[in-house]
Amino acid sequence: MDHLLIQITGFQIIGPYTLHIQFADGTAETINFEPVLRGYYYEPLRNLKQFNQVKLDPEIHTLVWPNGADFDPATLYNWNRGEGNELARRARQWFTVEPA
Repeated sequence: MDHLLIQITGFQIIGPYTLHIQFADGTAETINFEPVLRGYYYEPLRNLKQFNQVKLDPEIHTLVWPNGADFDPATLYNWNRGEGNELARRARQWFTVEPA
């Protein structure tokens, strides 16, 4: 099975939990991440201040957050082709992190 190798070249925060992402092939996706913000790495990003700390990692060409959360660029590229829905379905099964 081949894995799509895609690079993210830029992004803009356009709303709560929503990013407009540009890819190296010239395409773009607008993604609302709220449905997948569950579990150990993603739940803390429900805090918009933390979510908005997103950066583009210049080495691995994907979006990263200071808490270690990231997404495979291929998943983001295919988000609106069903991968986002599948990830949201799986996220509903992840444990919610209890506040410290």
